[in-house]
Amino acid sequence: MKITIIGAGAMGGTTAEGLLKQKKIDVALTVSDPVKSTRERFEQLGATTTDDNAAAAKGADVVFVVVKPWLVEQVLKGIAPVLTGRQALVVVAAGVASAKIREWLADSVFAKTKGALLLAIPNIAIAQLASMTFLVPVVADDTQTAVVKGLFDSVGTTLLTDEQHLPAGTTLASCGLAYALRYIRAASEGGVELGFRADDAKTIVAQTLLGAVRFLQATGMHPEQAIDLVTTPGGLTIKGLNEMEHAGFTSAVVRGLKAGLK
Repeated sequence: MKITIIGAGAMGGTTAEGLLKQKKIDVALTVSDPVKSTRERFEQLGATTTDDNAAAAKGADVVFVVVKPWLVEQVLKGIAPVLTGRQALVVVAAGVASAKIREWLADSVFAKTKGALLLAIPNIAIAQLASMTFLVPVVADDTQTAVVKGLFDSVGTTLLTDEQHLPAGTTLASCGLAYALRYIRAASEGGVELGFRADDAKTIVAQTLLGAVRFLQATGMHPEQAIDLVTTPGGLTIKGLNEMEHAGFTSAVVRGLKAGLK
Protein backbone atom coordinates (compact mmCIF):
# COMPACT_ATOMS: atom_id res chain seq x y z
CA MET A 1 0.00 0.00 0.00
CA LYS A 2 1.38 3.40 -0.98
CA ILE A 3 1.18 5.82 1.93
CA THR A 4 2.19 9.47 1.97
CA ILE A 5 2.67 11.60 5.07
CA ILE A 6 2.86 15.33 4.51
CA GLY A 7 4.53 16.96 7.48
CA ALA A 8 7.03 15.10 9.65
CA GLY A 9 6.97 17.18 12.82
CA ALA A 10 6.15 15.71 16.23
CA MET A 11 2.90 14.04 15.19
CA GLY A 12 3.67 13.35 11.53
CA GLY A 13 7.13 12.09 12.38
CA THR A 14 5.95 9.67 15.04
CA THR A 15 3.21 8.45 12.71
CA ALA A 16 5.83 7.75 10.06
CA GLU A 17 8.01 5.93 12.60
CA GLY A 18 5.12 3.74 13.67
CA LEU A 19 4.09 2.83 10.14
CA LEU A 20 7.68 1.92 9.32
CA LYS A 21 7.98 -0.27 12.44
CA GLN A 22 4.68 -2.15 12.20
CA LYS A 23 4.64 -5.53 10.45
CA LYS A 24 0.92 -6.08 9.89
CA ILE A 25 0.58 -4.18 6.60
CA ASP A 26 3.03 -3.94 3.72
CA VAL A 27 3.59 -0.20 3.37
CA ALA A 28 5.62 1.85 0.88
CA LEU A 29 5.97 5.14 2.74
CA THR A 30 6.76 8.56 1.32
CA VAL A 31 7.43 11.44 3.70
CA SER A 32 7.20 15.03 2.50
CA ASP A 33 8.83 17.69 4.64
CA PRO A 34 10.64 20.97 3.92
CA VAL A 35 13.47 20.27 6.38
CA LYS A 36 16.44 18.47 4.84
CA SER A 37 17.68 16.88 8.07
CA THR A 38 14.20 15.48 8.70
CA ARG A 39 14.08 13.97 5.23
CA GLU A 40 17.52 12.43 5.71
CA ARG A 41 16.43 10.83 8.99
CA PHE A 42 13.42 9.15 7.38
CA GLU A 43 15.46 8.04 4.40
CA GLN A 44 17.70 6.18 6.87
CA LEU A 45 14.58 4.57 8.37
CA GLY A 46 13.48 3.29 4.95
CA ALA A 47 11.07 5.91 3.64
CA THR A 48 11.15 7.74 0.33
CA THR A 49 11.32 11.48 0.95
CA THR A 50 10.68 14.72 -0.87
CA ASP A 51 9.97 18.38 -0.24
CA ASP A 52 7.29 18.44 -2.96
CA ASN A 53 3.90 17.78 -1.37
CA ALA A 54 2.07 17.36 -4.67
CA ALA A 55 4.61 14.86 -5.98
CA ALA A 56 4.33 12.90 -2.74
CA ALA A 57 0.52 12.82 -2.85
CA LYS A 58 0.25 11.85 -6.51
CA GLY A 59 -0.40 8.15 -6.86
CA ALA A 60 -0.62 7.44 -3.12
CA ASP A 61 -3.40 5.21 -1.83
CA VAL A 62 -3.68 7.11 1.45
CA VAL A 63 -2.48 10.67 2.02
CA PHE A 64 -1.97 11.87 5.57
CA VAL A 65 -1.85 15.64 6.05
CA VAL A 66 -0.22 16.15 9.44
CA VAL A 67 0.65 19.82 9.76
CA LYS A 68 -0.15 22.69 12.09
CA PRO A 69 -3.82 23.72 11.85
CA TRP A 70 -3.01 27.06 10.24
CA LEU A 71 -1.12 25.30 7.44
CA VAL A 72 -3.84 22.80 6.50
CA GLU A 73 -5.60 25.05 3.97
CA GLN A 74 -2.34 25.88 2.17
CA VAL A 75 -1.25 22.24 2.02
CA LEU A 76 -4.63 20.95 0.84
CA LYS A 77 -4.92 23.52 -1.92
CA GLY A 78 -1.38 22.68 -2.99
CA ILE A 79 -2.10 18.96 -3.39
CA ALA A 80 -5.71 19.24 -4.60
CA PRO A 81 -4.79 19.08 -8.31
CA VAL A 82 -3.24 15.61 -7.90
CA LEU A 83 -5.83 14.05 -5.60
CA THR A 84 -8.27 11.60 -7.16
CA GLY A 85 -11.45 9.85 -6.10
CA ARG A 86 -9.63 6.57 -5.51
CA GLN A 87 -7.53 8.02 -2.72
CA ALA A 88 -8.22 8.37 0.99
CA LEU A 89 -7.28 11.69 2.54
CA VAL A 90 -6.64 11.68 6.29
CA VAL A 91 -6.29 15.07 7.99
CA VAL A 92 -4.60 15.10 11.38
CA ALA A 93 -4.96 18.63 12.74
CA ALA A 94 -6.79 19.41 15.96
CA GLY A 95 -9.57 21.94 15.62
CA VAL A 96 -9.80 21.96 11.81
CA ALA A 97 -13.43 21.30 10.94
CA SER A 98 -14.37 18.91 8.14
CA ALA A 99 -16.69 21.58 6.71
CA LYS A 100 -13.69 23.86 6.10
CA ILE A 101 -11.69 21.03 4.53
CA ARG A 102 -14.54 20.22 2.15
CA GLU A 103 -14.85 23.90 1.31
CA TRP A 104 -11.15 24.15 0.49
CA LEU A 105 -11.37 21.07 -1.75
CA ALA A 106 -14.79 21.81 -3.25
CA ASP A 107 -13.52 22.43 -6.79
CA SER A 108 -11.14 19.47 -6.89
CA VAL A 109 -11.51 16.19 -8.75
CA PHE A 110 -11.13 14.53 -5.36
CA ALA A 111 -14.31 16.15 -4.07
CA LYS A 112 -16.29 15.71 -7.28
CA THR A 113 -15.48 12.01 -7.47
CA LYS A 114 -16.18 11.42 -3.78
CA GLY A 115 -12.69 10.68 -2.55
CA ALA A 116 -12.60 9.42 1.03
CA LEU A 117 -12.05 12.11 3.65
CA LEU A 118 -11.33 11.17 7.26
CA LEU A 119 -10.23 13.08 10.34
CA ALA A 120 -7.88 11.43 12.80
CA ILE A 121 -6.36 12.25 16.17
CA PRO A 122 -3.61 9.79 17.19
CA ASN A 123 -1.07 10.43 19.93
CA ILE A 124 2.72 10.32 19.94
CA ALA A 125 2.78 6.78 21.35
CA ILE A 126 2.09 5.80 17.73
CA ALA A 127 5.87 5.58 17.29
CA GLN A 128 5.85 2.72 19.83
CA LEU A 129 2.81 1.09 18.17
CA ALA A 130 0.69 2.12 21.17
CA SER A 131 -1.41 5.05 19.97
CA MET A 132 -4.98 5.68 21.05
CA THR A 133 -6.42 7.05 17.81
CA PHE A 134 -9.81 8.61 17.16
CA LEU A 135 -11.02 8.27 13.56
CA VAL A 136 -13.94 10.10 11.95
CA PRO A 137 -15.12 8.95 8.49
CA VAL A 138 -16.40 12.25 7.08
CA VAL A 139 -16.94 11.03 3.52
CA ALA A 140 -16.00 7.35 3.35
CA ASP A 141 -17.72 4.04 2.80
CA ASP A 142 -17.15 0.99 4.99
CA THR A 143 -14.34 -0.35 2.81
CA GLN A 144 -12.46 2.94 2.73
CA THR A 145 -12.90 3.36 6.47
CA ALA A 146 -11.66 -0.17 7.10
CA VAL A 147 -8.47 0.49 5.12
CA VAL A 148 -7.58 3.59 7.14
CA LYS A 149 -8.65 2.04 10.43
CA GLY A 150 -6.46 -0.94 9.62
CA LEU A 151 -3.46 1.35 9.27
CA PHE A 152 -4.10 2.93 12.65
CA ASP A 153 -4.85 -0.45 14.22
CA SER A 154 -1.40 -1.58 13.10
CA VAL A 155 0.12 1.11 15.32
CA GLY A 156 -2.21 0.99 18.32
CA THR A 157 -5.92 1.04 19.10
CA THR A 158 -8.51 2.93 17.05
CA LEU A 159 -11.95 4.18 18.00
CA LEU A 160 -14.41 5.16 15.27
CA THR A 161 -16.28 8.20 16.49
CA ASP A 162 -17.99 11.40 15.33
CA GLU A 163 -16.49 14.82 14.84
CA GLN A 164 -18.06 16.37 17.90
CA HIS A 165 -16.17 13.94 20.15
CA LEU A 166 -12.72 14.73 18.73
CA PRO A 167 -11.96 17.52 21.25
CA ALA A 168 -12.86 15.20 24.12
CA GLY A 169 -10.75 12.44 22.57
CA THR A 170 -7.84 14.84 22.26
CA THR A 171 -7.89 15.84 25.90
CA LEU A 172 -8.45 12.26 27.11
CA ALA A 173 -5.82 10.50 24.98
CA SER A 174 -3.42 13.06 23.52
CA CYS A 175 -3.28 15.49 26.43
CA GLY A 176 -3.84 12.41 28.56
CA LEU A 177 -0.34 11.18 27.75
CA ALA A 178 1.05 14.29 29.43
CA TYR A 179 -1.20 13.75 32.44
CA ALA A 180 -0.02 10.15 32.78
CA LEU A 181 3.60 11.26 32.44
CA ARG A 182 3.05 13.90 35.12
CA TYR A 183 1.82 11.14 37.44
CA ILE A 184 4.96 9.15 36.65
CA ARG A 185 7.10 12.17 37.47
CA ALA A 186 5.27 12.80 40.75
CA ALA A 187 5.41 9.16 41.82
CA SER A 188 9.09 8.99 40.85
CA GLU A 189 9.82 12.00 43.04
CA GLY A 190 7.97 10.24 45.83
CA GLY A 191 10.12 7.18 45.21
CA VAL A 192 13.26 9.27 45.67
CA GLU A 193 11.88 10.54 48.98
CA LEU A 194 11.29 6.93 49.96
CA GLY A 195 14.96 6.18 49.33
CA PHE A 196 15.32 5.01 45.71
CA ARG A 197 17.70 6.51 43.18
CA ALA A 198 15.90 8.72 40.64
CA ASP A 199 16.42 6.38 37.67
CA ASP A 200 15.34 3.36 39.71
CA ALA A 201 12.25 5.17 40.93
CA LYS A 202 11.29 6.07 37.36
CA THR A 203 11.75 2.46 36.23
CA ILE A 204 9.64 1.16 39.12
CA VAL A 205 6.79 3.60 38.52
CA ALA A 206 6.77 3.17 34.73
CA GLN A 207 6.73 -0.64 35.01
CA THR A 208 4.00 -0.48 37.65
CA LEU A 209 1.85 1.70 35.40
CA LEU A 210 2.48 -0.64 32.47
CA GLY A 211 1.44 -3.56 34.65
CA ALA A 212 -1.78 -1.81 35.64
CA VAL A 213 -2.64 -1.13 32.01
CA ARG A 214 -1.92 -4.67 30.87
CA PHE A 215 -3.92 -6.09 33.77
CA LEU A 216 -6.98 -4.04 32.83
CA GLN A 217 -6.63 -4.92 29.16
CA ALA A 218 -6.28 -8.63 29.90
CA THR A 219 -9.09 -8.91 32.46
CA GLY A 220 -11.56 -6.28 31.26
CA MET A 221 -12.14 -5.34 34.89
CA HIS A 222 -13.37 -1.95 36.00
CA PRO A 223 -10.42 -0.15 37.66
CA GLU A 224 -12.21 -0.15 41.01
CA GLN A 225 -12.55 -3.95 40.88
CA ALA A 226 -8.81 -4.24 40.32
CA ILE A 227 -8.13 -1.80 43.14
CA ASP A 228 -10.15 -4.01 45.48
CA LEU A 229 -7.74 -6.87 44.76
CA VAL A 230 -4.83 -4.96 46.28
CA THR A 231 -6.57 -3.16 49.15
CA THR A 232 -6.90 -4.97 52.47
CA PRO A 233 -8.78 -3.61 55.50
CA GLY A 234 -6.53 -1.26 57.41
CA GLY A 235 -3.73 -1.83 54.88
CA LEU A 236 -1.19 0.48 53.30
CA THR A 237 -2.96 0.76 49.94
CA ILE A 238 -6.28 2.06 51.23
CA LYS A 239 -4.49 4.53 53.50
CA GLY A 240 -2.52 5.86 50.54
CA LEU A 241 -5.59 6.03 48.28
CA ASN A 242 -7.63 7.87 50.90
CA GLU A 243 -4.84 10.37 51.47
CA MET A 244 -4.69 11.06 47.72
CA GLU A 245 -8.47 11.50 47.61
CA HIS A 246 -8.36 13.88 50.58
CA ALA A 247 -5.97 15.96 48.46
CA GLY A 248 -8.48 15.92 45.57
CA PHE A 249 -6.87 13.35 43.30
CA THR A 250 -9.94 12.24 41.30
CA SER A 251 -11.40 15.74 41.26
CA ALA A 252 -8.11 17.18 39.99
CA VAL A 253 -7.94 14.63 37.16
CA VAL A 254 -11.52 15.30 36.04
CA ARG A 255 -11.07 19.07 36.28
CA GLY A 256 -7.86 18.85 34.28
CA LEU A 257 -9.58 16.86 31.53
CA LYS A 258 -12.49 19.29 31.37
CA ALA A 259 -10.10 22.26 31.29
CA GLY A 260 -8.69 20.86 28.06
CA LEU A 261 -12.05 21.47 26.36
CA LYS A 262 -12.24 25.15 27.30
